[in-house]
Amino acid sequence: MAKFTGGCLCGKITYSAEADPIFMGLCHCKDCQRSSGSAFEPVIAVPDASLTVQGAPKTYTSKGDSGQAIHRIFCGDCSSNMMSRADIMQGVVMLTTGTLDDASAFNPSMQIYCDSAQHWVHLGGDIKAFPKMPMPG
Repeated sequence: MAKFTGGCLCGKITYSAEADPIFMGLCHCKDCQRSSGSAFEPVIAVPDASLTVQGAPKTYTSKGDSGQAIHRIFCGDCSSNMMSRADIMQGVVMLTTGTLDDASAFNPSMQIYCDSAQHWVHLGGDIKAFPKMPMPG
């Protein structure tokens, strides 16, 4: 079982989760680009029940392509985007890898919303690419 710890830039909010990752991936959707301030948002998804948060983060809620809510959790002081929850994935929290104390375990196996990817982003390796969010089935 893996242990993930991290926190915001100013240190007022920290988190830890001890669980095997559900998935590791990159999201190229426009909302993740805006939220991360980068070309994509790298995340490690873990069971929500494994997460412990110290401090008082703020939440911004918007709607995803599914029409269901996406909750982005961030520090109200330094604005670090630390994690998100999507109502379509109940029981899952996605930790943003830039806030991890040690991101060396990050090994993405998939990337989603590639139809919104910046034209200059070309990732090597065996990372499955999906034009939008892959649907189960």
